[in-house]
Amino acid sequence: MSEFLTIGEPMAVLASQDVNLNLADVSHFNRFLAGAELNVAIGVRRLGHSVSYVSAVGSDPFGRFILDSIQSAGIDATHINVDPNYWTGFYLKQRVDHGDPQTYYYRKNSAAANYDRSNLANIDLGNTSITHITGIFAALSPQALATTRALIANIEKVGGQITFDPNLRPALWRSKTEMVSTTNALAQHGTIVMPGIHEGQVLMGSEDPAEIADFYLNQSSITKTVVVKLGPDGAYVKQRNQQSFTVPGFRVKEVIDTVGAGDGFAVGMISALLEGKTMHDAVKRACATGALAVESCGDNDGYPTKEELETFYQEQDEQMGEKI
Repeated sequence: MSEFLTIGEPMAVLASQDVNLNLADVSHFNRFLAGAELNVAIGVRRLGHSVSYVSAVGSDPFGRFILDSIQSAGIDATHINVDPNYWTGFYLKQRVDHGDPQTYYYRKNSAAANYDRSNLANIDLGNTSITHITGIFAALSPQALATTRALIANIEKVGGQITFDPNLRPALWRSKTEMVSTTNALAQHGTIVMPGIHEGQVLMGSEDPAEIADFYLNQSSITKTVVVKLGPDGAYVKQRNQQSFTVPGFRVKEVIDTVGAGDGFAVGMISALLEGKTMHDAVKRACATGALAVESCGDNDGYPTKEELETFYQEQDEQMGEKI
């Protein structure tokens, strides 16, 4: 198996080409690959690591597009089922010149939501260093939640490391209470937990980074590190029995699309840890890849190669030098 694995729902996104138009009025769309966990898989692979992706797609045009795109990206698609009984999820995304775009999802009863967890028995996790789990796949259906829990159990049996991103999607849950309780329960299995500062308010009642970090460290002995995403301001990091620290964010030339920024953050964190980087350097890369993500239209088009990442660092250093 690959050094990195994740499970999620792959989607096609039809992104508006027309700026600031309501989706009902848009005539021109571009098609991109999407899905939070798939975004992470693509980004980690782009930075040179072996990646496996677990999911299901329908036997339809979007499913074919997704499968072809995943294979073209060099991601192991062995564990992607093609299920003719269900469709492939997709969504529409507005294009705006500032702020967050309007989105509409069509994913209920998708192939991924009906993934047969018995297929997990065919996945060898022996060589997988990090598995990435989010709260999105678990929210798709009771079956998807059961699959998530089963995969986590399999990972823990082999002593694998889990990175967990709450990635809250309230519309997918039956109630806020269920979302909060289930997401926090899943977070207990994360070696590294990566909530956003606003997610902290929803999940444990505070936007104070230190309080958020303490909550997740205190609720589970498995959790060793909590990284609280602060948006453009960077990230707050607290490791068990160590001094906390904050890593500043990076300035970007232009914010084109904020969708995929959080997944880009995970890309930077995971890829750096796979390379044996320190936690500080991993979070620095996470902030960099998150910043690069907002400069492109597609959900994952802005994720860098190693060369592009180095160029970004050099440009940032030059800008800092000019200010000094």
